Amino acid sequence: MSRRGRGSTGPGRTAALPHGAYTPAAPVQQGADGTLVVAFHGDDGRRATFDVSQLPLPGWHWALAAAFAERIGPAGGLRTHAAARTGWGSLVRLMRFLGSLPQPPTVPGELTPEHVTAFHAHRTATSPATARQDLTRARLLFIRTGLREQVAPQVIDHLRRPLPAARTPMAATGTAASPATGSTKRLTSGYSDGELARLMAALRADAAQIRDRIRAGEDILRRYQRAPQTLDENDHALGRMLEQMAATGQVPTPPGTRPNPFAPERLVLAGHLFLTLRDLPPLLLLAAALSERNSETVKELPVAHRTLEDRAVEVVIVKRRRGANRWQETVTWEIGAPGRELHTPGGFYLLLLELTARSRRLRGSPSPLLWCVWRNGHGAGLGVADDHCAPFEHSLRGTPILPSAWAADRRRPLLADPQPGPNGAPGPGQVLPLQVSFNRIKTSMEVRRTKRMGGHLPSAAKSNTMPVLFRNYLSGDPVIASWAEEVLGEALVDAEQAALLAHERAVRAAGGGPRILTGPADAAALAKAGLAPSAARQVADGALDTGWSACADHDRHPLTQQPCQVSFLDCFHCGNCLITRDHLPRLLALSDALAQRRRELPERQWWQRYGPAWVAVRQDILTRFTPAELEQAQTHKPQDALLDLAENPWENP
Repeated sequence: MSRRGRGSTGPGRTAALPHGAYTPAAPVQQGADGTLVVAFHGDDGRRATFDVSQLPLPGWHWALAAAFAERIGPAGGLRTHAAARTGWGSLVRLMRFLGSLPQPPTVPGELTPEHVTAFHAHRTATSPATARQDLTRARLLFIRTGLREQVAPQVIDHLRRPLPAARTPMAATGTAASPATGSTKRLTSGYSDGELARLMAALRADAAQIRDRIRAGEDILRRYQRAPQTLDENDHALGRMLEQMAATGQVPTPPGTRPNPFAPERLVLAGHLFLTLRDLPPLLLLAAALSERNSETVKELPVAHRTLEDRAVEVVIVKRRRGANRWQETVTWEIGAPGRELHTPGGFYLLLLELTARSRRLRGSPSPLLWCVWRNGHGAGLGVADDHCAPFEHSLRGTPILPSAWAADRRRPLLADPQPGPNGAPGPGQVLPLQVSFNRIKTSMEVRRTKRMGGHLPSAAKSNTMPVLFRNYLSGDPVIASWAEEVLGEALVDAEQAALLAHERAVRAAGGGPRILTGPADAAALAKAGLAPSAARQVADGALDTGWSACADHDRHPLTQQPCQVSFLDCFHCGNCLITRDHLPRLLALSDALAQRRRELPERQWWQRYGPAWVAVRQDILTRFTPAELEQAQTHKPQDALLDLAENPWENP
């Protein structure tokens, strides 16, 4: 290939090609000793080999190897080391189960739907959480060309049947252990505000201690190299060892310490210039919290970046499980003011580059990943004293982080919120260690961002789609549920206040509101209430009744001085409205009908249409009568509240 770069191709000029023929490696290779190996090279840069010949039922091996090679190949769905390992595990479990049967299917053509059903039943009994996934992975493997042509069609049809999703009950809010049994539950919900504040404070404190420790060591090394006479005796000796460490990457045994490759003093000395494995938990957790990303993305943070005017840093990160060719995403993180690097994702990213710079430079082969630490080579079984490694280069699970152990082993352990007392009563209850995990931190960050966005999911969806955000992070979270109840309660209070104000305005405009007679409803009592004798007799006889009250002067509305044209629901704001004890049964029926409409209509629409009338009935009218009168009226309540008569037919819900 001789031509390259911009302008090397164009109309009439063929693209440059490599010299010689290219022959890709076979996806399945058979060794001289009879082994049958499938090689894997993932999109995450990691490699692995899978020996199919170690599985039972040799009659399956070539078909399985071909199908699995297609599954983990460039066009397959398993394109990371972790995904390939997971798929291989499901395949191993299936073949071992089939091989353990009294009459196993020796070749793929002998497999029957009954075998598949038995495997699913076996996995459900032994591991119900992964039984459905194992069968799903088997289906995705069996529809590949290598197996599909050898397996009976009814088996493929059986595998394609939908299975019920495995459901595990969510742990109770704030419950990490059962007082009765003492068993610990793995919490998946986010943290409360208090727990999150304590966790973030602890992460920043430990990260600040690590930062100050390494910067202090760098300062001593710099002063030793430039002006050693300015150091005291202890710092001078430390500077000499740090200079040796900076040049070779090897950590000597401090003077006065018994020569021992496992001496804890070597770990302390290494911490003056390098990150160590014990520094990873707080730094990884804080990076996940500030960036609002999951642990996989944080572990694969790259070294390559671009600084934008010293205000932000641009990084290409990895977001898995997005489908082929959609894993990479360019993000821009704020750097923030000097000294605030523990509060902004961009500033913390640049700090991590600073803390890992020496180990990355001393490492034998360059790694594109940010994380690089010093470790005791003897402890890792390498046969050498020191090693600078990228802990997540070959596998994201290569180095255990154990966040909960970090939280419990701190000088001031992190504790969860106190659990409720006996029978759920509030008060001083059981105090348990805080369960720390990347998933809970991610959930907490998603919840807080959704709250900042006012619950608007299109704006809150950052690294996931809206359905994933709601289903996996927001749904069932106690913090978001409490916040939603608070917002809904405030909205209902606002709607009720708006309805009350609308009722008060209507009352002032329409003559001061209804007249309520709580005593006897005969003509004499009505005349004493201010009604004309003729009108009093008509009201007592029910001749002036409307839907749920009586109207003293239907021909002259107080506001318009014209014949009344308003709805019966507006009578409760009118000065001509008269309500007696005889109207209570119909008013109670109306109240029930309004409550039923509330369940049928959107809340906002219900308050606009029925809110003022509901406020008048519930707060101005029914409160004027005694509980005994209301209880008596309940026994005479009509079945039909006549609410439909007060509305246009097309307005009915």
